[in-house]
Amino acid sequence: MIETIIVDDEPYCCESLVTMLGRYCPEVKVIDVCNSGDCALKMIQKRTPQLLFLDIEMPQMNGFELLEKLPEINFELIFTTSYDQYAIKAFRFSALDYLLKPIDREELEQAVQKVINRNQRPSPQQIDLLFQKLHKPIVKINKIAIPTVEGLHLLPIESIISCTSESNYTILKLKDSQKIVTTRILKEIQEMLEEYSFLRVHNSYLINLNEVVKYIKGEGGHLIMSDGSAIDVSRSRKEMLLKRLQPNRN
Repeated sequence: MIETIIVDDEPYCCESLVTMLGRYCPEVKVIDVCNSGDCALKMIQKRTPQLLFLDIEMPQMNGFELLEKLPEINFELIFTTSYDQYAIKAFRFSALDYLLKPIDREELEQAVQKVINRNQRPSPQQIDLLFQKLHKPIVKINKIAIPTVEGLHLLPIESIISCTSESNYTILKLKDSQKIVTTRILKEIQEMLEEYSFLRVHNSYLINLNEVVKYIKGEGGHLIMSDGSAIDVSRSRKEMLLKRLQPNRN
């Protein structure tokens, strides 16, 4: 049984989540409900939950301020939020779990199942990445959180040369010749990196434009990357690639 505390300043949202957990997630036991950060601080230290459902935007003390006041985060964490599409990218970037309000039954069940399967506490670096992406959008973050079957890798973005789709996984090739297999599909990695110098050049490939050494012509052509690897370019994405490589090209 996973003992959990729900933290949300909207009583209706708390009641709804309690009901849904009772109906659809019998593995979860709600041991307390808090409508403020102050209440949550006391209850977390008193009850030591295994899981926290945390609303980000609350008056007086928001979710981030609450986490900063804790001596350590020794529980699983699922954020609940009404944020927009931009925020979804921020959650993916930091590899933290979230549920959009109103909470969907299937998404709730999936989030709880991930907690059961993973049993991994969020790191301070993940929380910091999320905070920076949500509240400092002008400042570009130089690291990305990549979940794998072994755990979580925090990678410098500039260390990634290319990303290759492999069914429901993605293989990241790094400058140090290391390869990392992530449980994220390529489309999700693309959404996380598209504001940086990355471009999807093929259904199977996402590349770091800064690591392109040569483009070789062809129907779509192919790229030679800094590690010597060859990456195919699809015909439909060729023009976009050439525009990014030659921004002043007519």
